[in-house]
Amino acid sequence: MSRVQRKYGNLVTVNVMGSPVICGFAPEHVQYCLTEHPRSFHSLQSGGGNLHDLLGDGLLTSEGDFHRQQRRLVQPAFHRQRIDSYSDTMVNYTLDLLQEWRPGQEVELSSQMQQLTLRIILKTMFNVASHEQAASLGKTFNAVIGGAPRRVIGRRLMSSVLGRTVKADQVAFAAGKQQLDDFVYSLISQHHRGEQDTGDILSMLLAARDNEQKMTDLQIRDQLMTFMAAGHETAQNSLCWTFYLLAQNPAAREKLLAELRTVLNGRAPTAADLVQMPYLEWVVNEAWRIYPPAWRVGRRAIEPIELGGYHFPVGTIILLHQWVTQNLPEIWGDPENFRPERWDPEHNQKVPQGAYFPFSLGPRICIGMPFAQMEVRLLLATILQQYNLRLVPGQQIVPLPRVTIRPRNGIRMILEPAHA
Repeated sequence: MSRVQRKYGNLVTVNVMGSPVICGFAPEHVQYCLTEHPRSFHSLQSGGGNLHDLLGDGLLTSEGDFHRQQRRLVQPAFHRQRIDSYSDTMVNYTLDLLQEWRPGQEVELSSQMQQLTLRIILKTMFNVASHEQAASLGKTFNAVIGGAPRRVIGRRLMSSVLGRTVKADQVAFAAGKQQLDDFVYSLISQHHRGEQDTGDILSMLLAARDNEQKMTDLQIRDQLMTFMAAGHETAQNSLCWTFYLLAQNPAAREKLLAELRTVLNGRAPTAADLVQMPYLEWVVNEAWRIYPPAWRVGRRAIEPIELGGYHFPVGTIILLHQWVTQNLPEIWGDPENFRPERWDPEHNQKVPQGAYFPFSLGPRICIGMPFAQMEVRLLLATILQQYNLRLVPGQQIVPLPRVTIRPRNGIRMILEPAHA
């Protein structure tokens, strides 16, 4: 997509399996689709998209009035006060992990961060604290996300090329989905019997009402599956890529460590500390610019639209690419450089609306964005005070674009004491 934009410009038609797809790379295309005319489109993930089989009708995959009602029901679980109450869990579980690490140890960071973020999700969503369940669910999510059924046309093409491999993927997907369903429904049942708010997201969803209407167990299951999948995946990848970028940019890392020393002086961070650590926020913003949590957003027009002076009919598919737009030289100047200072308000870098949308924009912006913003910063601040993560030499770090951007073969790091 980056090559397509460089060769053909900011509004391009490409053929995907014989069907025309419009790619809009400019900020004004993002604004038009996501914030100015959001009701002219449906998400590509709804109505049978890649994730619909796993997530059902969660916020990521539902549409229209149903989506708006579900968002109203879910919103209280993500109010700032509620999210801030999860900060101790985030920090304490990170400190638990650091107790297991040893100076000089080599770790595969993706798996380490996945287990940590899943433990945090399990505690904050279900009030479940279990290393074993986090490890088991991590393996299941890897199998399910890797083997999620593609669209019908994709399955036909893959079947003709790969034969039984696709069937094996579908069997693994079905088995993993059943395991996740059993886990979620058992916890919903336990919470029904307890009938009390245990401070987790599931308790909030069970108590939620919209005009006296409450959510069904199926609706709660779909929302929880969405939060569990997207929540740990986003944080896991964000942490991996941020540590990777800091390892390659020691000057930025040293500035961040100086800020942590000044504000925290070696103690564990709290949610209240984050406002005093702007450079930490800039580091995360810059990491999300280069390696966005979602690398593209897909929409299907449900009415005729006009984009960039062109008219498009109902059914037109439009792809908006964070990966490309957040790296356009005409906007960012030196997009290839990891430069947290570009987010300093005093530097006056003009970022047009629509140029930066790591969690999408508009009425469908990720509802869990404040959770992710707090989690990633708290975990970074906690880990960096104890360890410098140095890249193992000789490995090839390759982005793997799925729903999110993962490191294809993980990232191997050597743990060095922070004071060394």
